[in-house]
Amino acid sequence: MQYREKIQYSAAYIQEKLDKIQAGTVALITGTGLGGLTEAIQSPCSIPYATIPHFPVSTVKSHAGELIHGTIEGTPVLALNGRFHLYEGFTAQEATHSIRVLGELGIKTLILTNAAGALNPSFATGAPMLIEDHINLTGTTPLRGDNNDSWGERFPDMCMVYDEKLRKLAIEEALELGIRLERGVYMQVMGPNMETPAETRMYKTMGADAIGMSTCMEAIAAHHMGIRIMGISCLTNKNLPDCMKEAPLEQVIAQAQQSSAAMTKLIRSILKEIAQITD
Repeated sequence: MQYREKIQYSAAYIQEKLDKIQAGTVALITGTGLGGLTEAIQSPCSIPYATIPHFPVSTVKSHAGELIHGTIEGTPVLALNGRFHLYEGFTAQEATHSIRVLGELGIKTLILTNAAGALNPSFATGAPMLIEDHINLTGTTPLRGDNNDSWGERFPDMCMVYDEKLRKLAIEEALELGIRLERGVYMQVMGPNMETPAETRMYKTMGADAIGMSTCMEAIAAHHMGIRIMGISCLTNKNLPDCMKEAPLEQVIAQAQQSSAAMTKLIRSILKEIAQITD
C-alpha cells in the first residue's frame, strides 16, 4: 500500500469515529510530561492509536498514545496525546504520519508542545519557550522521497515556519497572565542519548536556545501542507557545559508535569482567542 493511501485510511477511520470535525478545529500535540493539557478538554472523545489503521504506536512510556477530540475554552480541538520519535526507530515519514492525517482531516492550525533542555543560560528552568525558529540536526526530513503535490510543493520555503500572528498572540496572552515566556530557537537532534558538554557548546554556538528530540519533523511536514504552526517548549532543565548535571528521563517528566499548570493556563488562554486570527 502506498504511503498516501495509508494516511487516507487512518484519516477515514478517525472521521468515521468522530462523525464530523468542525471547521476551525485546532490540533495539539503534547510532549513528554505534558499530557495534562488533555485534562482541560471538555466533552472528550478518545481513540487509542492502536485502533487506528496504519497509525504508529509510541513506545515511550510517558506518551499515552491516544487521539482526543473535544473543546477547550469553546474552541474545538483534536489532541494527539503522545508522539513518535526518530530514536524509536521510526522513519521521518512514519514519525509524521499523524501530521499528514491531520492535514487530510482539514486541520489548518497546529500547536506543538515539547519538553526541552535550555541551552541559553539566561532562560529559566520550568518556563515555557515560544519557538521562533528551529534547527533540524537529525540528518533527515519527512519530505525525503517522492513529493505528493496535493500536500505541498517539492521545495517548500522555510523562512516562516512558525506563524507570526500565532506567536504574537502567545506573547500577548503570556503578558496578560503574568507568565514568563522565553523566546528562542529550538533544535532537534536524533536522540535518545543526551548531549555531551562539547556537543552542548557546539549547539549553543550554532544558534540554538533549547534542544530536544521531536517537533522539527512535525513542523516541516505541517508547514509543507500549509498548516499554521505555533510551537511551545517546556524548559525542563538547563544545559551548562562547564557544570553539566545528569538529566534522567524521570527528572524531565517530573519538571514538565510541575510546569504543566502554567503551560495549560497559557494554551487555554491562547485557544480562547485563537479564532480571531485563524478564521
